[in-house]
Amino acid sequence: MTIEQRGDASVVTHALAKDELSKLRDVETEQVAFRKGLVRLGRICGYEITDGRLETEYVEIQTPMTTTMGERVKGLDDVVIVNVLRAATPFVEGLLKAFPRARQGVISASRDESAGMNDDGEFPISVDYVKLPEIRPEDTVIVADPMLATGSTMTKVVEHITEESPDPEQFIVLSAVAAPPGIVRVSEAFPDVDLLTVAIDDELDEDGFIVPGLGDAGDRAFRTD
Repeated sequence: MTIEQRGDASVVTHALAKDELSKLRDVETEQVAFRKGLVRLGRICGYEITDGRLETEYVEIQTPMTTTMGERVKGLDDVVIVNVLRAATPFVEGLLKAFPRARQGVISASRDESAGMNDDGEFPISVDYVKLPEIRPEDTVIVADPMLATGSTMTKVVEHITEESPDPEQFIVLSAVAAPPGIVRVSEAFPDVDLLTVAIDDELDEDGFIVPGLGDAGDRAFRTD
């Protein structure tokens, strides 16, 4: 299995995931290649979630030649993917290649960078739009955001999802890159949430950006400043 537990988070260690992340980190990777890279990384992570977090079952199959036993993934119709706008959009596009029948939700949440971090390392968070499908106890919920930095945005997003929904079978927060402060903040606030990332980076800078990171994923994907 190419998912490894590392403290409060799990890391996707698949070689292709690490290869795609290296391309995304590169400052020379321009917009189109960056967006396509996030799509590919989302697809790889989706397949790793399927392999590492979903169960399989044996079923009887009639082939053209005879009857045999096959194995199928359980729960593919019980997946909810929540897109944290806007940077997660290409990331989610890749996830949907692995979970084409997933129900989808969107949350527009952003931190007020002009206000700066407070003494606890948090930013004020603005939530402007929430549209979620029904979440059921048998569901696997995947909240996707390429960057888990301070954890301020993700904590607010998870609060919105859980405040009126039953506890799902699995609740996964998926990122491409995570920083230790964000992992600690989300895991302390929601100890039952499965934090899954492709890399745990060293630190945050004084502006709350992940170092070494990959820059602002939204700006790089959409050519904005």
